[in-house]
Amino acid sequence: MTADANINSDTQANDLRDQIADAIGSNEVLLFMKGTPEAPACGFSARTVAALQATGTPFAAVDILPDPRIRQELSALSNWPTIPQLFVRGELVGGCDIVIEMHESGELAELLGADAGAEAPAEPVAEAPAAGFTPVENRLS
Repeated sequence: MTADANINSDTQANDLRDQIADAIGSNEVLLFMKGTPEAPACGFSARTVAALQATGTPFAAVDILPDPRIRQELSALSNWPTIPQLFVRGELVGGCDIVIEMHESGELAELLGADAGAEAPAEPVAEAPAAGFTPVENRLS
C-alpha cells in the first residue's frame, strides 16, 4: 500500500467516525444493530428492538451490516465490542443484555421518559437516523 493509499484510508475512517459521532449526537435514541427494526438480522438485535418498542419511544436505527467499517469505527468510538449498541442522548447505554435488564427493571422506560406500563405500539416506532449520518455503501462485494 502506498503512502497516499494509507492517507486516503485514514481519511475515510475519520469521515465515517465523524458521521457516526454526528448520528449519535443528533438522535435522542439511536440503536446500532444488525439488520433493521423491521427485519433484525440477529437475536440480540431483535431482543433489543423489542425492548425499545415496548416502551413506545421512537428511536433511530443504523444497520451495521452493509459496511464492516461501521462496526469497526463504532466500536473504536464507543469502546464497546459487541452489537447492538444503544445510545440515549449521546451516551452509550450498552448492548442487548444491559438493555433487557433495564427493560425488565423499568429503568429503560425511566431513562427514555416513557410510561413503564405502556403497551407495545401497533406500528414500529423506529425511524431513519437524523441528518448527518449517510449510510455507507458496501463496496467490498
